[in-house]
Amino acid sequence: MTNTKDTDLAVHAQGLVKTFGAKGSGTVHAVDGIDLQVRRGEVFGVLGPNGAGKTTTLSMLATLLPIDGGSASIFGIDVASHPHQVRQLVGVTGQYASVDENLTATENLYLFGRLLGLTGTAAKRTAGELLERFGLTEAATRQIKDFSGGMRRRLDLAASLIARPPLIFLDEPTTGLDPRTRGQMWDTIRELVNQGATILLTTQYLDEADQLADRIAVIDRGRKVAEGTSEELKSSVGNSTLQLRLTDNSLTSQAAGIVERVLGEAPVLTPEAGGLNIALADANRAGDVLIALRQADLSITAATVQQPTLDEVFLAITGHYSETEEVA
Repeated sequence: MTNTKDTDLAVHAQGLVKTFGAKGSGTVHAVDGIDLQVRRGEVFGVLGPNGAGKTTTLSMLATLLPIDGGSASIFGIDVASHPHQVRQLVGVTGQYASVDENLTATENLYLFGRLLGLTGTAAKRTAGELLERFGLTEAATRQIKDFSGGMRRRLDLAASLIARPPLIFLDEPTTGLDPRTRGQMWDTIRELVNQGATILLTTQYLDEADQLADRIAVIDRGRKVAEGTSEELKSSVGNSTLQLRLTDNSLTSQAAGIVERVLGEAPVLTPEAGGLNIALADANRAGDVLIALRQADLSITAATVQQPTLDEVFLAITGHYSETEEVA
């Protein structure tokens, strides 16, 4: 039942595969051989665009979808062989609230508590504690259909914590929320970690992964394409980034050729904006690039040198921005 070498890991997945559709040309590989190792007590971010396979991966780990290939364990317990035991160890908050809109906040949490085996008294007490913890006490008797998006998301997270699971799956928990409410959710996530929880967070927001995650796996088109801390991922594309914008967009490819000749490495292009993102091992090489472009009579409208961001990491690794929609 328990693999002792996995017990120090909250999540250990090897070669996860999930396909949809008929075999042959109609098969879609939503998840195509992903490996994940999430340590106890950390926030592990899974970063990728819409359709990259993030939710599908999480759903397999949470026993919500069968695993078509590979293996996964939660605290050493095999997901496929012992799904009921795994469900006792995890709390899941999806992209959309799973609460009943016609019930009040208190009634929803009380119902979840009873379904999880709490006595009536314990369920009522737990509901009250969670409403207070998530700042929803004043809305305790309001129907969920009258809640804002942020309130619904906080209530959904509260519901996932009724059983006090050691591992929490958060699937894009702040999608669609305003900046203030996103900040409140971030504070809540940090508080959960401080109290000993392990969190697997999927997100398409680069700043969210940068702010919250101890380590990040970047996935695209069903595959893991990079993994590391935020700083490790940033350093992988250079110590600095030179961002250029040309006066004439049509000359972007010509400028890229000059950059590659000077630095020995091709830049990442954003031709629709007449732009180039150029990774620099040494920020002083920015001058060499600018001189070469001037000698070629290529005019630029803007040039900045800055530390690389996760956005640039994602663009360098995948060839497109994180917000790009992909079919998967």
